[in-house]
Amino acid sequence: MGIFSIADRHLRFAIKLACAIVLALFVGFHFQLETPRWAVLTAAIVAAGPAFAAGGEPYSGAIRYRGMLRICGTFIGCIAALVMIIVLIRAPLVMVMVCCLWAGFCTWVSSLVKVENSYAWGLAGYTALIIIITIQNAPLLSPQFAVERCSEIVIGIVCAIVADLLFSPRSIKQEIDRELDALLVAQYQLMQLCIRHGDSEEVDAAWGGLVRQTQALEGMRSSLHMESSRWARANRRLKALNTLSLTLITQACETYLIQNFRPDLITPEWREMFAQPVETVRDVHKQLKRMRRILSWTGEHDTPITLYSWVGAATRYQLLKRGVVGNAKISAREEEILQGEVVVKVESAERHHAMVNFWRTTLSCALGTVFWLWTGWTSGSGAMVMIAVVTSLAMRLPNPKMAGIDFLYGTVAALPIGAFYFLVVLPSTQQSMLLLCISLAVLAFFIGIEVQKRRLGSLGTLASTINILVLDNPMTFHFSQFLDSALGQLVGCFLALMIILLVRDNSQARTGRVLLNQFVSAAVSSLTTNTARRNENHLPALYQQLFLLLNKYPGDLAKFRLALTLIIAHQRLRDAPVPVNDDLSAFHRQLRRTADKLISASNDDKRRRYFDRLLEELDVYQEKLVIWQASPQVTEPVNRLVGMLRKYQHALTVS
Repeated sequence: MGIFSIADRHLRFAIKLACAIVLALFVGFHFQLETPRWAVLTAAIVAAGPAFAAGGEPYSGAIRYRGMLRICGTFIGCIAALVMIIVLIRAPLVMVMVCCLWAGFCTWVSSLVKVENSYAWGLAGYTALIIIITIQNAPLLSPQFAVERCSEIVIGIVCAIVADLLFSPRSIKQEIDRELDALLVAQYQLMQLCIRHGDSEEVDAAWGGLVRQTQALEGMRSSLHMESSRWARANRRLKALNTLSLTLITQACETYLIQNFRPDLITPEWREMFAQPVETVRDVHKQLKRMRRILSWTGEHDTPITLYSWVGAATRYQLLKRGVVGNAKISAREEEILQGEVVVKVESAERHHAMVNFWRTTLSCALGTVFWLWTGWTSGSGAMVMIAVVTSLAMRLPNPKMAGIDFLYGTVAALPIGAFYFLVVLPSTQQSMLLLCISLAVLAFFIGIEVQKRRLGSLGTLASTINILVLDNPMTFHFSQFLDSALGQLVGCFLALMIILLVRDNSQARTGRVLLNQFVSAAVSSLTTNTARRNENHLPALYQQLFLLLNKYPGDLAKFRLALTLIIAHQRLRDAPVPVNDDLSAFHRQLRRTADKLISASNDDKRRRYFDRLLEELDVYQEKLVIWQASPQVTEPVNRLVGMLRKYQHALTVS
């Protein structure tokens, strides 16, 4: 049954893509647009892009959101192009070079913003370049061209959205409901593993899987938010559930680590209770109900703090989960949970990676300009545009090299497919708009199926084929022009791939070290007596950085354990009852300043110097805690943090 449903979704999206392209083509010719190709190309990219990313039919709202990003990116690019034309119209070469810098700048910004918003900035970069190149022979027509391009793109986006709505976009809500239950069961099973204190590799695999599962749920929340405004209450609850899920992971792993120092932390009664197997969410609910009853009798003083906190977080998770499933009005208790903490955003650790992307895009566009001017090739401008498109869109992806190869394969496949349509199909359909629409619908249908399978080159084939077809008004069929355009695309993708391969990205080690130092800074910054700072919730940001570390170093368990241990230290010190006095408050500020200098250090020597200073200050801080008679709840986690920093000093200071 599942196989048939997947096949049905594949067919439904292929029909949806064909409908979007045909609708854009019909509207373009009906309203006598000069280049309906832009509307058709936009409809194809906006509809097919999310399907390629999702590996199937995208959920409701994804196409609409991508369309809005494309509109924003197009308008930003058009405004930037008009400003460059007004200022630099008398120096065309300088204007093109400035536009190359603009494309690099947009790629740099897209590397630092959230992944889901990076598409708009990448688009803004190459949109300006397209306008600058196109108006070289008629600069006075640039405002008209910019307006026409924006209009055609908006038409294409509207057609893609209409097609999405016509064919019943699938909602992600049921998937979220199932995932919430599965996540709670997985959290309970992780706690069972940690209390049993079994094999460390098994625990590593379990918490690593839970981090990814929680990250996937956060992605689903974004899709639900895009789907409809009626899920606003569910969206608020899911934000809090993301934090609660990360809190549960942290408490479970801390329970495991503490038993390395205190094996008798968990009493036999609690071990026996967690030894009972659970398979369904109903079993978890029964167990949590028993635990709450026991805790109401015994109180928190006779229960390990990590276990007591875990049960409380799991109970809040249950409450919010019921609210998400029913999408009911938010109760007073839920509102208290939702407003309990302020979620903090962390600074990006990929600044060096972003700078590499800037130079890749800028140099490739400049190389395309030199190639265009040196050869005088009429399609050199097309090659230059493809260079900008590939480098702008590929840089934000985890593997830019594979994205470049995908574009190159697409342009190679587009050559025979486009030639067949150009020489045989399109000339035969000139007397009938219906035949023209059917021929393009067939092309879109079959490529739409391949796009959902993430077939290498499928998305590039769709875009490149539409781009080289003569979908202008009126249609003209000059084979030399077609061949020039097709070869221009091919040469542009090849040059872009060469730049990606030659300008190597050596930022992985630096990014990993910055990430680890950010974990150190977060742990140190949690030492505070400021109430507002204590209410700041860094967990989502820290786990987002941990997820980035997982992607950068997929097999390095030592780095994951170190990062997780630092996150646990942060969470424990944040809740520790630090004595409130001016002496400790001033020293907390000094510790934060040193940690900030550690992160921003430009070389290994400075980094080692600041790290040594931080360790010396933490030794002094421990002495101050003894003087001010701090409780073991403060002194023990601080001592563990200092010991861990000394143990991993080399990994945290050497690039």
